[in-house]
Amino acid sequence: MRQNRTNLFLGILLILIGAWLVITRQVPAIQNWLDDNFAWPMWTIGAGLLVFLIGLLTGTPGMAIPASIIIGIGGILYYQNATDNYGSWAYLWTLIPGFVGVGMILAGLLGENTRRNLSRGLNLIVISAVLFLVFATFFGGISILGDLGDYGVPLVLILLGLYILTRGFLRGRSSAVNRYRGPDETR
Repeated sequence: MRQNRTNLFLGILLILIGAWLVITRQVPAIQNWLDDNFAWPMWTIGAGLLVFLIGLLTGTPGMAIPASIIIGIGGILYYQNATDNYGSWAYLWTLIPGFVGVGMILAGLLGENTRRNLSRGLNLIVISAVLFLVFATFFGGISILGDLGDYGVPLVLILLGLYILTRGFLRGRSSAVNRYRGPDETR
């Protein structure tokens, strides 16, 4: 059944791509419009959306992870192309673990190891955000911490510490509950 769905999807996809190529060759105004309105990074974002769609149609929620990475990198490239700020790669690369986290959360919401993917995805997003703030501040990409005045860095450190303590407390509590269950008790 799954092979039939995959073959159906790939067949339809090839027909659509072929039709699109014929239309753009027969009506050059469409291609000219695309060239004027779509920057080249949009093709990367489109490829990511295609990977996500393939994952949905084939029943593979895990495809949300590479799709999120491709879409995220396409977004970074779009920003850099629009602002001509290619030096921002010095700190924008730190967003990639966050893209993985978003993909894990999407995969979890689509039914693949839901609890584990949601937890790990959120962790990756937090790690990515912290790395982004540190690198972007260091390389002069943003001044969010400076905009908060003298309390910017201490405030971020306190919030990060609270997050780590809360996660540790919740993790320790759940393992303590599991430890005190008897052998006959079920979850």
